[in-house]
Amino acid sequence: MATASTTTANIFSFHGGIHPAENKVQSLQLPLGRPSLPNELILPLGQHIGQASRPVVAVGDYVLKGQTIAVNNGFLSSHLHAPTSGTIAGIEERAIAHPSGLSDLCMVIFPDHKDQWVERTPLEDWQTKPATEILEYLANMGIVGMGGAGFPTQVKLQGAHKNALKYFIINAAECEPYITADDMLIREKTQELISGIEVLQHIVNAEQVIIGIEDNKPTAIAALNTLLSEQNSSIQVAVVPTKYPSGGEKQLIQLLTGQEVPSGQYPADIGVLCQNVGTCVAVHDAIFHGQPLISRFTTLTGDALKAPQNVEVLLGTPVTHLLEYAESQPDNLHRLVMGGFNDGLHTRFCCCAYCKNQQLYFGCDKRRTAAASARTSLYSLWYV
Repeated sequence: MATASTTTANIFSFHGGIHPAENKVQSLQLPLGRPSLPNELILPLGQHIGQASRPVVAVGDYVLKGQTIAVNNGFLSSHLHAPTSGTIAGIEERAIAHPSGLSDLCMVIFPDHKDQWVERTPLEDWQTKPATEILEYLANMGIVGMGGAGFPTQVKLQGAHKNALKYFIINAAECEPYITADDMLIREKTQELISGIEVLQHIVNAEQVIIGIEDNKPTAIAALNTLLSEQNSSIQVAVVPTKYPSGGEKQLIQLLTGQEVPSGQYPADIGVLCQNVGTCVAVHDAIFHGQPLISRFTTLTGDALKAPQNVEVLLGTPVTHLLEYAESQPDNLHRLVMGGFNDGLHTRFCCCAYCKNQQLYFGCDKRRTAAASARTSLYSLWYV
């Protein structure tokens, strides 16, 4: 088996693309942060594409950390778990991450600050388990795509066998300006990432496994290459030029395979499956530790924050709590961008809570807000 240091993928190109200012160094100056428990956690029942989860607890119930509090409500749905121990204080309409400030049904937990876990059951001997059993386990752990769309992982993996799978691509490109959460995740949890990839490869059995990462992440690239070489792994690391939107699923597929996904079709139709690095780490945590998806890395950055950084944060944490942790300047916070500087949600509402598929909170001052509005119009023309 070839080592990572000698096993490299071919790099192709795609039409168009732009080179905006990266602005990534700001959030990499501090070590990974871990905000304290807030006074309440607000968990929208719809944290993924598809049907919202269905509650299985009632107001007043005491729940343990990691306990299932809502289950999937159809084929395209996901489970939801308590991020800490405490009391279900409400199942009610609360503001969600949307530019309009719309509300949706949420579970509200008052933490007891004991952080007491439910009994955890890792999936032992997963190498001997059939794919269907592993997929059911991951569904029960609430694993969804963490690259932005929040597609339930078990559904995406089931669809991967429509055709013989040639490429299993791990998306580590993180091409959006300002976001460095995946960069930090790879540095902090290199082994967990590789172990999660190996579990998924056991399920999908692709001919090639490729991690696609932009060349502006030298520390993460070195960590991957060192570990893969030490383990004599056949997983390939493909370092692609930094260009927006290289992290888009179809663009990354073209970069790494030379193939375009035909209009109206899916990657699986041409024998390709993509997963985000955060999803792979969540798979590791579930399989090896019995830990459901209750937290993730995110980037807090922007001109209105005095302490921009990456943090590992519990789902349901109010955005106001995160902004306080990053030392936001309220008088200078004109607009909040959630999910991506170029394609994220622009809002003035800070009362919503953190969800499974959010990677960035960017606090804009007035100058940056005006520039972002003009830049968004320009970016829409990149493919012309």
